[in-house]
Amino acid sequence: FAPLRKERLDWLVEKAVEMGAGRIAPVITEHTQHARLKADRLGAIILEAAQQCGVLAPPMLDPVRPLAEVLSTWEAGEADRTLVFCDEQAPLASPTEAMAGLRGRPLGVLIGPEGGFSMAERSTLLAVPYGRTIALGPRILRAETAVVAALVAIQMAVGDWTPS
Repeated sequence: FAPLRKERLDWLVEKAVEMGAGRIAPVITEHTQHARLKADRLGAIILEAAQQCGVLAPPMLDPVRPLAEVLSTWEAGEADRTLVFCDEQAPLASPTEAMAGLRGRPLGVLIGPEGGFSMAERSTLLAVPYGRTIALGPRILRAETAVVAALVAIQMAVGDWTPS
C-alpha cells in the first residue's frame, strides 16, 4: 500500500493485521502523498491489533520502498509468490475466478495510493509475469477501504476461510 494520512494509515494497518496479513509493506508510488512513516508507532499498532485478535505471529513491517524497487526485488527473490494487483480498471469478475489456482501459494496484495496508480505504473504492473489483477467491485474505494476489501476477497477465494 502507499502510505496515507496518519488516522487512515493507523486504521489500515490495524485492519490488515486483523485480516491476517503476514507482512505490512509501504510502497512509494508516483501519486503517494504521505511518504513518511513512524515505524515505532506502526509497530505498536501491529502488536496491539495482534494481541486483540489473538494473532500469535504479528506481521513484519517492511521499510518504505519505491514501487520499482519492490518489483525488482520481487523478481529476483520472490518469484514463487503471486502479486495480486487491485486494479480499478480490471474487468469485473468474481475474485474467486480471478484467483483460480492460487490456493496454497504465497501472495502479496498491492493497493494503490489515493488517486490511483499512474498510467506508467499500471502498465508495469500489468506486464509483470508473477502478477494477477482483480477488481474490487464497481465503485472507486478509498485506499484504506480497498485494503480490507481486497483481504476479505482473497481470504474468501484462497485463504484460510476456505477449506483446503
